Amino acid sequence: MKRIRDVITEVFDEKIMEKAEGYSVFFSCWKDLTEKNGIPSAVAHSWIKSLENGLVWIEVDHPGWKQIVQTKERKLLYDFRYRFPDMGISGISIVLCRPGTRLENIKNKPIAETASVKTEKEQPLAISTDDVPIATDTQAPNFSSGYDDIKNVDLKKLLMRLEKSVAERNS
Repeated sequence: MKRIRDVITEVFDEKIMEKAEGYSVFFSCWKDLTEKNGIPSAVAHSWIKSLENGLVWIEVDHPGWKQIVQTKERKLLYDFRYRFPDMGISGISIVLCRPGTRLENIKNKPIAETASVKTEKEQPLAISTDDVPIATDTQAPNFSSGYDDIKNVDLKKLLMRLEKSVAERNS
């Protein structure tokens, strides 16, 4: 039985892994940036939707929050550029989310985050767990050894599916 790190290393080369880690940090920095810029409550009403061709797309759940975030747009852009100089960030676009998107769904059911990243030369990098089945209360998940320390059920299933895919490709 291979360790999950070995499986992931086989699938992705080191450059891709470093780039993915950078994007992970990028998409999770919003809370810190809003706090640093004096609008900590904005994190409950806004989020980083994507990074496309150097433009950071921020989505908000109400027009009032769009105006509040816009008041800090120059400082946020400076912070994005300072923290992520290799991403070539040139601007910020703040948009109102459509009804039925992210925040409304969180209250009712678990949703998978999908991070979309596009550059001029690359296809979008999408990370999603939407197609991973979620175990119900009557259904006990069946995990292989090596996954026991992972507490997040969705992550376990995603990694198991990845392992299965790699095993099928290698056989």
